[in-house]
Amino acid sequence: MIQTVLTTLVEVIVPLSIPVAAGALLGRYKKLDTKPLLTLYLYFLSPAIILDTLATADISFDDVYKTLAFSLLNLFLLWGLATLIGKILKLAPPEAAGLTLISTFTNSVNYGLPLVLLAFGQLGLDKASVYVIAQMVIVNTIGVYFAARSQFSVRSAVKSVFSLPAIYAAILALLLRALGLHMPHELASGVAMAAGAYSPVVLAILGAQMVKVQAAHTERNVQLAFWTGLTVRLLLAPLLAALVLLALNITGTLFSVLLILASMPVAVNSVVLAERFGSSPSLVSRCIVWTTLASFLVLPVLIAAVGG
Repeated sequence: MIQTVLTTLVEVIVPLSIPVAAGALLGRYKKLDTKPLLTLYLYFLSPAIILDTLATADISFDDVYKTLAFSLLNLFLLWGLATLIGKILKLAPPEAAGLTLISTFTNSVNYGLPLVLLAFGQLGLDKASVYVIAQMVIVNTIGVYFAARSQFSVRSAVKSVFSLPAIYAAILALLLRALGLHMPHELASGVAMAAGAYSPVVLAILGAQMVKVQAAHTERNVQLAFWTGLTVRLLLAPLLAALVLLALNITGTLFSVLLILASMPVAVNSVVLAERFGSSPSLVSRCIVWTTLASFLVLPVLIAAVGG
């Protein structure tokens, strides 16, 4: 087991850490502005990898159904767990909302897709594509509701979802599959080339963002919520995900991929929601940094356990 963990650490985590470290160094010493890179990622690289993957993905309707069922069931169980813990600990509303964001939303896009590709190959990436699209929709709808229920608007949530280019890329890919069509070879080659740039760019962005959120100040009154958030995201979330996967009778590569994606560190986008709606951004920022750092040790163990 130890040998398998060390092998996973070297073969998967070390390659991932190189662009993350490069992004962190550029952010720290060259003041790398991630906004243009985020635009590139959001409007070009993300749609490219979704279109390239979904158009040819080795997935069945059963995979899609089970992935969506897992995404929703796991989400609401984590929300219930975070809500219960918040009431037991008598957390203030901002910390309770922050704990919900920490517990429910993971960095499955920026960090998860490159990790799955390295750990499970193209088949793993195929299986992950549906989950990632589901997470994009969930974060921009239910995520906003979790962060600020009083300011939630169905209309703005729908508008937010359909402002994501990746959604249109997914729709196009599904239409091509349904009609039995393929993109012209030249176009497909260009899309594949752009998709190949996805992993290093988004990991560099992650490194630069970590440097920024690490500087966030954390007040003393959120310490309890911080340690609770770490416990939920690093320990309870993987255990709950495994139970849900078993309950839904999900096995094989799909089981492994969904378990890893559900066990990722806190999503960087969570702090955006926390800042926008006053859901204790200092708590969320600190959890992003420490769950990401801890994931370099936790995830190799999980990958080795599921046979990645």
